[in-house]
Amino acid sequence: MKKNRLAAIDIGTNSIRCIVVEVTKTGSFRVLDDEKATVRLGEGLAVSGSILQAAWERAVTALTRMKKIVDGYGVKAIEAVATSAVRKAANGEAFIAAIAEEVGIAVTVISGEEEAELAALSVRNHFDMEGARHAMVDIGGGSLEVVTALGSHIEEIYSLELGAVFLTEKFMAGDSVRPSGQEKLRKHVRSSLKEVFAGERAQFQCLVGSGGTITAIAAMVMAMRGEGYGSVHRYEVLRSEVVHLLAMLSRKTMKERREVPGLNPDRADIIVAGVTVVDELMRFFDANVLRVNERGIREGLIVKALRTHGLIHGVQEPRTWRDTVLEFGRSCHMDEEHALHVTKLSLQLFDALEPAFRMGDGARRMLEAAAILHDVGYFINYSSHHKHSYHLIRHADLFGFTPREREIIANAARYHRKALPKKKHDAYVRLAEPDRQVVSRLGGILRLADGLDRRRSGVVSGVTCSVSDGTVIVTIASSEDISVELFGGKIKGDLFEEAFKKRLLLVAEHTQS
Repeated sequence: MKKNRLAAIDIGTNSIRCIVVEVTKTGSFRVLDDEKATVRLGEGLAVSGSILQAAWERAVTALTRMKKIVDGYGVKAIEAVATSAVRKAANGEAFIAAIAEEVGIAVTVISGEEEAELAALSVRNHFDMEGARHAMVDIGGGSLEVVTALGSHIEEIYSLELGAVFLTEKFMAGDSVRPSGQEKLRKHVRSSLKEVFAGERAQFQCLVGSGGTITAIAAMVMAMRGEGYGSVHRYEVLRSEVVHLLAMLSRKTMKERREVPGLNPDRADIIVAGVTVVDELMRFFDANVLRVNERGIREGLIVKALRTHGLIHGVQEPRTWRDTVLEFGRSCHMDEEHALHVTKLSLQLFDALEPAFRMGDGARRMLEAAAILHDVGYFINYSSHHKHSYHLIRHADLFGFTPREREIIANAARYHRKALPKKKHDAYVRLAEPDRQVVSRLGGILRLADGLDRRRSGVVSGVTCSVSDGTVIVTIASSEDISVELFGGKIKGDLFEEAFKKRLLLVAEHTQS
């Protein structure tokens, strides 16, 4: 038995998910295995009131396989919960008893409020929502959980019977989407929300969503945008994209929906109902952005279990995005003194240039992360360490950053040395044109700042700069001889000049020590 390993199993109305994690020495946890099975436990439940025999057998088969996987990892404990379908089924208790006897897993049936609390716990583990009024939503097969919060403080928790499987069976059975059925579904969702939020028309800056419908929306939008990020975790989707996606899906037959890029064919029959709920939620709450939490209930279960089993010292909610960037850099044994000095110079350059060039929301934060992590590739090898930095950052779990932001950070770090961005660089070409410009500018600033610490001794105390029609004059302050740093800055100012379309002039300013 491994005392630092735990498993969590979420038995939902549409699918069963199993996650195995290991607590690390740094106090966080890493995922060792993530298994999913689409069993449709809630199939026919609205009509029969019970779990059907075929669905029962599919669930037992899936759970038996998951138990063998979990046993292979030698976990300390398994935390398993069942949600809406088992809650509502007349034979739910018998199903739980059968799982205990036949599979050897003790399952707890949790309430809708408990589901919502677990989803919220997962969100706090991955998103920096400090000071923001937001709603967390988890859409399952049988129910919708909504948590309203301000920062880390939960205001209200709601559970509604608005799951994708349940609504499909009630309003949208059949191969094609009938406008009359969809309109009835819309009215039902609207009236349900109005009833729950009676007297309050809450407005939120964004929704943070989890569950299969949410991740499917993100995957389809990512495909529509032509983006190729490795994960939809922390991905951001606009309300307009949800509207267009729903219109496209509603026009298609079941067979055609199975061919939609990004959509798992197993979800083709219930996706329209699920996306309709998301569309109505965003409309009702006047939210323009949907942020995706790929982990959801099962990870909330893990976080809770770590506390229950005395491993609380190993899991602390992230403090800020900067803390997690530094933690990741330290795990790669970065030269922290050099990294932080380059970061300081990079931010001084950014702040001086921003009024003239307006590099966009979040650019300063992305530059800071890229500067801190630019040399983490040394952890793999000195040779081509800039390329190693790109791959390490791209796959890092950086709290508070979207997949797009992480990709920009990784690319900016990649160009701190050696070749400039080229059309033959796949990772650069995959970016949208505006993001390529952001990468070139942030990478240009970082590359210059790195050159100004050529000896890794921090002799440059600070930089200021002024922008004229054709030139950026950078004044470099130091009380020591900085001829090496001036040479380093001149050599590494090439991307800066290309990105800002200005000649770069470096001027030394001697200061008193």
